[in-house]
This record gives sequence, structure tokens and C-alpha cells, in this order.
Amino acid sequence: MKNKIYTTFVEYLGITFGCALMSLGLVFFLEPNTIAPGGVTGLAIVIQKIAGVPIDVSNLVINVPLFIAGIFILGGSFGAKTGYATLSLSAFIRIFTIFGSGYVPTNDLLLSSIFGGVVLGIGIGMVFRSGGTTGGTDLAGAILNKYLPNISIPKLMGILDLLVVITAGIVVRNIDTSLYSIISLYIVTQMADFIVDGLNYSKAFYIISDRYDEISGKIISDLDRGVTILEGRGYYTGADKNVILCIVDRAQVANLKKLVYEIDERAFMMVNTVHEVLGEGFKEVKK
Repeated sequence: MKNKIYTTFVEYLGITFGCALMSLGLVFFLEPNTIAPGGVTGLAIVIQKIAGVPIDVSNLVINVPLFIAGIFILGGSFGAKTGYATLSLSAFIRIFTIFGSGYVPTNDLLLSSIFGGVVLGIGIGMVFRSGGTTGGTDLAGAILNKYLPNISIPKLMGILDLLVVITAGIVVRNIDTSLYSIISLYIVTQMADFIVDGLNYSKAFYIISDRYDEISGKIISDLDRGVTILEGRGYYTGADKNVILCIVDRAQVANLKKLVYEIDERAFMMVNTVHEVLGEGFKEVKK
């Protein structure tokens, strides 16, 4: 029970810090230069430019109906964290707008798009990593996917983000704004992915060797890693082949390669990056 409470506390703390960083990127870098890196927050920047409505207000006005629609259409699976993140984001935007009024670190569009994208992306990544979402185009994409099942959610999100980016350029009558918004959108996506996956990756080895039994034994004894033997067959020769599947962390990659080639220098290896491994010896499965 205590572990569950602690985990929940840490997750909500992560969402809180993530929303704070998102607000910093929006208020100090993106909004002053009308750079709209997609999403509802990008649309809120466009609305402020057109109608003067504060971005925290627009964020709530757009996201609350989306949240309610999501409950009816998708069910409540995305839960309380989405509602909390949506409210927190608007609250932090209002706080930084009040206390940082008039302060703009740079008016250079390129620097604003880069640094705004980095800070916003880190914030989004923290929210995602903590199991939350700020609603926006990911929720809108999931809702639209119910009615357009032939178009994937990521594609629908991309279409919505692109429309926001194009709209930003039209509003300020400057194609440069759209181009800088695209740069920022790309950086946001990459940074969010990095925070979610980050350096938390392992390597999956597929090893084909006639000396598979000896190699498997050495992996278990020297590296303390489990192995799985897959049954394969060479297409050209028709000969049966045993394929070793072994997943190791980054620190053991070089050792595993050396171990295999010391036993069989003609062994065939394929190495893939695995961003998440759940189970014994790796990350514990959350229940």
C-alpha cells in the first residue's frame, strides 16, 4: 500500500514538473514569437495572436471539451492524470505569464524555436513518462480514430499538428513562422521521445552458430544473462539452425561480442536496440 502511494506521488510530481517546464517553453520562447509547434498549446498561441485570448484560457477551453468527449467516446482509461495535467499546464502558464510579464529571453526566431522546443519537449516527455498526457492532439487523434479507423492515431496527430503550424504562418502572414514552427515541432517530438525512452535501452542479440550450446552456457555463467533458443532453418541449405536470443544492458554489449567470437569467430550476429525490457533481470513489471 505504501509503495503504491509513493509511486503515485512520484508520478504526479513528475507531471507537475513536466507541466511547469512546458509552461516555461511556451511563455518565454514560443508564444512571444508566435511559434506554434502543433498541438492545442500551439493552437492557443495562434488564438492569442488573432483574438488576444490568453493561452492558458484557450488551453482549458479546448481541452476540457476534449476531455469530456474522451470519457464518453474512449472511456475513462486515460483517467485523472490527464485532467490534472491539463489543469496544471494552464495554471503554470498563468503563473509564469503574471510573474514573467514582458520578459523575453530572445527575439531570434531560430533560437526561440530551438530552445522553446527543447524545454517544451522535455516537459512533455516528463508528463508522458509519468503516465499522463495533457490532452491535446493525442486525445483528439484517438477520438477521430474511432470514426476514421483506417487512419492511424499518429497520422491523425501529425495532420492536426501540421494544420496548426500552417495556421500560425497564415495568421502572421509570414511563411518563416510556419517553417520555424516545424523546426520546433520536430525538436519537441525528438526531446519527448528521448525523455520517455532516454538512455534506458538494452540490446537484443540474435546469434547463429553451430556452437550455440557452448555460447549459451558461457553467457549464463559469465554474464549472468538468460538465453532463449529459437528454431530456424537456412533457406538456401535447408539445414536446421538454432538461434540464440539474448538481451543485455549497454554495459555488456562489448563483453558479449567478445565472448561469442572467442568461441566461434564465424558466428553470425544481429543486434537490435530495445527501448524497454520488462521481466526478471530488467525492469520490474508494474501491476
